[in-house]
Amino acid sequence: MKPAYNVDNLYKKLINIYTEAVPNPNAMKFVANTMLVANEDIVKDYPDAASATDSPLAQELFKFPFVQRVFIASNFVTITKDEASDWVEQIPVMRHFLKNYLEEGSPVFEGEDAEENPAANPNDSEAVKKIKGILDEYIRPAVEMDGGHIMFHSFEPETGVVKVLLQGSCSGCPSSTITLKAGIENLLTRMMPGEVKSVVAEGV
Repeated sequence: MKPAYNVDNLYKKLINIYTEAVPNPNAMKFVANTMLVANEDIVKDYPDAASATDSPLAQELFKFPFVQRVFIASNFVTITKDEASDWVEQIPVMRHFLKNYLEEGSPVFEGEDAEENPAANPNDSEAVKKIKGILDEYIRPAVEMDGGHIMFHSFEPETGVVKVLLQGSCSGCPSSTITLKAGIENLLTRMMPGEVKSVVAEGV
């Protein structure tokens, strides 16, 4: 006699997905009760469907016509929608899709192409080491709370300009410039007076 239930379902991990609003009104953070990546330093920002070559999850998300950008990190996915769509209608759709996708054990990434944050480089100057340390300890956790990510790009000691990469919900966010100047720039110039003069963003 055929059992009345699917035995495989007994071993399927139950996934819960909840949402967190972020400063960017067109972006929403979908948080899972499980890690999506093996290494919490791995992040991926997909500005369009063509860029999602190494993520089956992102490829599936871009099939929804309202999805404009996908950012994947640790235990959450930040989805940026188009202007015409309403989150009230789309949140249940996304939660249902992500729950089913992850419960089926479908892959988030393919191969070893997911990039990590640039680790400390032994050739970094003392100033760059300090900048990276400040970004890691004080700034990155707050940015990730808002569904985004920040990475060190470069430092020009002659001009005192620090360049950073803003990803996820930070890209295109109306408040990202304010955050950059009022938060990140103020902190770095205060903690590294005379060395850091300003902070500019790439990828916004």
